[in-house]
Amino acid sequence: MRFENKVAIVTGGGRGIGEATAKRFAADGAAVSVWDVNAEAAEAVAGAIRESGGKAIACIVDVSQKDQVDAGVARTIEELGGLHLVVNNAGITRDKSAKKLSEDAWDLVLAVNLKGTFLVCQAAMNVMLEQGYGRIVNTASVAVDGNFGQANYAASKAGVVGLTRTLALELAKPGITVNAVAPGATDTPMFDAVPDEIKAAICKSIPLRRMAEPAEVAAVHAFLCSDDASYITGQLLYVDGGATLGC
Repeated sequence: MRFENKVAIVTGGGRGIGEATAKRFAADGAAVSVWDVNAEAAEAVAGAIRESGGKAIACIVDVSQKDQVDAGVARTIEELGGLHLVVNNAGITRDKSAKKLSEDAWDLVLAVNLKGTFLVCQAAMNVMLEQGYGRIVNTASVAVDGNFGQANYAASKAGVVGLTRTLALELAKPGITVNAVAPGATDTPMFDAVPDEIKAAICKSIPLRRMAEPAEVAAVHAFLCSDDASYITGQLLYVDGGATLGC
């Protein structure tokens, strides 16, 4: 299998794209450390993987907290036997127009989405550098091109792109690839609160006329972490159904 004898961390793995990614990696043979701030959600995904014959643990980690990140990496290595693949999927939104955006909402989104991605990368790269191998995939967004009411979110995701490209340069010689995925509208719990008429308008604006399924983004994560993508690093891959074409 594609990820046989590999160990993966998937942050934000308790639902949505993270859940789909954790299950996809497990199906491809990886032992998976499912990270989430929601203990019940993380354990549900890890339990489902184990019930399907895979190997998985649930780690309760707030990625904005360095001590929790370091502890999660240490536990992953101790219980699963190593660390080879990382998908930084954890992220939050606190949407408001810039005029109304509070400092707390700015700080929280940047702490989780950008600082959290950096902390996980930093902790993981120390392990990957020692073994001369690793695959890191970070989560950006189509919002890097700007999105009304998401100054904090767009800034955090643009930062993720800059971080990704810098780490790709710093880690290329040791054989570690670092890439980013920019999902567009995806049918996840984050979209559950969006009114149906707005969902319909979003889908109408997408050339493929629908939102992505989480499994479709997970498939891109799997590709970028696989040997098929061994010569790809520092790239941002849009998974948006063509939504950004012509923008």
